[in-house]
Amino acid sequence: MASLCLNSFPVPPSSLPRKPTETSLSSSSYPSLLVDSNDNNYNHSALKPIVVTGDPPTFVSAPGRRILAVGDLHGDIKQARSALEMAGVLSSDGQDLWTGGETVLIQLGDILDRGEDEIAILSLLRSLDKQAKANGGAVFQVNGNHETMNVEGDFRYVDSGGFDECNDFLEYMNGSEDDWEQTFTSWVDVSQRWKEDRTMSKSYWGTWNLLKRQKGVIARSVLFRPGGPLARELARHSVVLKVNDWLFCHGGLLPHHVAYGLERMNKEVSEWMRGLYENDNAPKMPFIATRGYDSVVWNRLYSRDAPDLVDYQAKQVSSILDETLQAVGAKSMVVGHTPQTTGVNCKYNCSIWRIDVGMSSGVLNSRPEVLEIIDNQARVIRCKRDRHSELQAAAYT
Repeated sequence: MASLCLNSFPVPPSSLPRKPTETSLSSSSYPSLLVDSNDNNYNHSALKPIVVTGDPPTFVSAPGRRILAVGDLHGDIKQARSALEMAGVLSSDGQDLWTGGETVLIQLGDILDRGEDEIAILSLLRSLDKQAKANGGAVFQVNGNHETMNVEGDFRYVDSGGFDECNDFLEYMNGSEDDWEQTFTSWVDVSQRWKEDRTMSKSYWGTWNLLKRQKGVIARSVLFRPGGPLARELARHSVVLKVNDWLFCHGGLLPHHVAYGLERMNKEVSEWMRGLYENDNAPKMPFIATRGYDSVVWNRLYSRDAPDLVDYQAKQVSSILDETLQAVGAKSMVVGHTPQTTGVNCKYNCSIWRIDVGMSSGVLNSRPEVLEIIDNQARVIRCKRDRHSELQAAAYT
């Protein structure tokens, strides 16, 4: 697929040495990336294996890998596939095969809401992760505010087709004789057929539609409530991830998040999503990561430019960003969350990359764009299709 690659910038050197964070990788999570006792790489790669620390993953060492970052997808599987095909990690033959080799792909959250193929995208990414690991690569996701909202039961931004997909998937799951992983990863292969069957048999009587909607809300609640099947799936992912010298999160990391502890935040969000309870028999809401304007998934400090900045001047924001990066020994941060009507871009001497372009048809329907990082050189991969008419980024949650 023809693509135009722009904005190739080197990342400025970090002012502090990188902190040692790597430990051994869990063989149950990443078996194909391990090295055996005879130092034979199972995937026969010349590169050193990927090493992951934390459960869910928090620190990743991926020596020599090409790194790709994709922003908010919001239930639009067509645009998601277009972005992945353009980046060279997904086959264009409709078979959803991983073609990225040892590439590391990171999706920055907000897969949920505003579109009708949310679960299909989650299924696709899980399937690609399995394939990538067999080839020495990996696929990571970080959760965004729309993932945490759905686990909370906040369905204000769910598309009507999203409720229908939940209804279909719950029925498919209950009728499956396979284990969870097989059932979940196969959904992307059958979801379109279920959608077509539903459309063919759809009744337009108002009372029936109301009952269908109620059924869809119940199905979504069952799937996404803490401890539900899809909440447990989301619990596999972090809210902040460091890959080599790069930080990835949905909204933005601040100094007090670092002081609180990255692994601690990830673990608390994961336990909440899995429905683990405290002694008082009430779920603990990980507020610092998921609630409030300055939480990891809601923060927009780095994504808005003057005159949007009210409380801080640009120098103050740059200072906060530098303090955060130095505290974790990172060179740059990559965020989504706030649609950039000018496309993927960087600011503050490229210490922050903003990669949410609003590609979903439920947001701006903009052309897909992907950030590529090779040897600390970053560039934007974008197709040649004309950009959708610009809208105000601040209007989107």
